[in-house]
Amino acid sequence: MQERYINRRKYFSEQATTSREFIVTFVSKTIRLTPETKVLEIGCGEGGFLAPFAEIGCRVTGIDISDGKIKNAKKFFDENSLTGNFITTDFLQQEQPLNEQAKYDVVIAHDVFEHIEQPFKMQFIDHLKLFVRDEGIVFIAFPGWQMPYGGHQQICTHRLAKMPFIHILPEKFYAWLLAKAGEQAATIQGLLSIKRSKVTIESFEKLIKCIFCVKERKMWLINPHYKQKFNLRPMRCVWPFTVIPYFRNYYTTAVWYKLSLPK
Repeated sequence: MQERYINRRKYFSEQATTSREFIVTFVSKTIRLTPETKVLEIGCGEGGFLAPFAEIGCRVTGIDISDGKIKNAKKFFDENSLTGNFITTDFLQQEQPLNEQAKYDVVIAHDVFEHIEQPFKMQFIDHLKLFVRDEGIVFIAFPGWQMPYGGHQQICTHRLAKMPFIHILPEKFYAWLLAKAGEQAATIQGLLSIKRSKVTIESFEKLIKCIFCVKERKMWLINPHYKQKFNLRPMRCVWPFTVIPYFRNYYTTAVWYKLSLPK
C-alpha cells in the first residue's frame, strides 16, 4: 500500500494540488467561480479537492459517509485557514435543498461513481440532480473499469497492489487470489464491492442520457492526479482511441464529465 493511503495529510495536499492545477481550471471554463459560488462535493474524503475552491472564496460543502475522513477534513481546513462545511452522512439520505437558491452551482463527484453498487447508481443520479441549480454544472470523474488498476487493487497491503488487470478476473477466483495473498477480510470485501460497482464509459452515458446533458468529456490516458502520485505528465486520449466503444475502457485511466440539466 502506498504511503498516501496511510498519511492522509499528504493525500489531502496531493488532491489539493491536482484540483488547483486541473479541476478548478476545467470547471471555471464553464462557470465563473466567485465568493457567491456554492460548491458541493459528494464523497469528499478529507476535502483536498475542495480546498482550492475554498482558497478562491467559494462557499464549499463536503459530504462523506466516513466520520473519520470528515473529522480530518475539518482539521486540515482549519490548519490551512480555510472555511468549509462538512457533513457526515450517506448522500442518498441527505435532504434535498428546499428551493433553487439553496442548490449548488457546482456539484463534484470525483472517484465516487465506481464505488456505488449497481442497484443504487440510478438512485444516486436521480438524487444528485436535485442538488444542482438550473444553470449549474456537475463534475463527475471515474476510471475506465478495465484500465490496469480500475479495481483499486493498489490499496492492497501485499504484492497484489502492483498487479494490473487482476480485478477483471472472475469474482470467485479474484476473491481466492486476494485471500491467498494475505489480504484482510475487510479489504477483500471492499475490493469485491468495487468489482460489483464497476462502471464503463458506455454504461455511465446510457445511465445519464435522459437526466443530464454532456457539456464536455475528457478522456485521460494518464490521469492528471498521476502527476502528484507518480510524477507523470498528464496525457489525454486522442482520436480515434476516444471513440472505440468498450475497448477504450482498457486505457482510459480517468474520464471527466461536465454535465448540466436539460433546458
